[in-house]
Amino acid sequence: MPILIFFLCHWFLSLFFQTFFLHRYASHKMFTTNKFWEKTFYFMTFFFQGSSFLNPRAYAIMHRMHHAYSDTEKDPHSPHFFDDVWSMMLETRRIYNSYVMRLKEPENEFKGNYPEWPWLDKFGDSMITRVSIGLIYVAIYTWFIFGLGYSPFFYLLLPIHWLMGPIHGAVVNWCGHKYGYANYDNGDKSKNTTPVEFLMLGELFQNNHHKYPNSPNFAKKWWEFDPVYPVMKVMHWVRIIQLRKVTT
Repeated sequence: MPILIFFLCHWFLSLFFQTFFLHRYASHKMFTTNKFWEKTFYFMTFFFQGSSFLNPRAYAIMHRMHHAYSDTEKDPHSPHFFDDVWSMMLETRRIYNSYVMRLKEPENEFKGNYPEWPWLDKFGDSMITRVSIGLIYVAIYTWFIFGLGYSPFFYLLLPIHWLMGPIHGAVVNWCGHKYGYANYDNGDKSKNTTPVEFLMLGELFQNNHHKYPNSPNFAKKWWEFDPVYPVMKVMHWVRIIQLRKVTT
């Protein structure tokens, strides 16, 4: 069914660049690459996240804070200090916006070594850009529904398209610190949430990731599988990226 294929393509391509570029590269520098590929991945992150584009600098700062203060009151998005996922998302957005608009400076340990592209950051964060891309999604669904005869109920998927990036983050931060099992005692409440983690491209191996935050492979046991890691290995072999050597 084309409309579901479109939805799934947006879901997984947006998620791939969120985990590959924003998380594994901008936040943790799990690999290095040249400026051409960095700009390419930067633009593809904007293109596939679309109306929910997340600023790499702000994302990296917040994620480094999350690791440093995991599940404490200084964690910007621990589910254990909120009544529901919606209130967690709103607080996360407040902190995120403070870094996007540079209303406050992060602590020194969270600064630097993240990609920045001021023009694209400003363009991608513009309300005009976000609304325009959101209307493109509406137009695509309208074509599916009125042009191809699909049910109008598919319009209910549009809010997920509009908020794709924050939704991915909310699922990972809420579920990955509340539900599942732990391979390691990390001094926090991080969990591995299986089998849901496959739908999140390995991001829900939170317990493993908090134990080995710089490892590009989030899977650590024989039954676990991180679908992004083999892609990174291929990119490494063809010299698009150079994976960081880590001991796990």
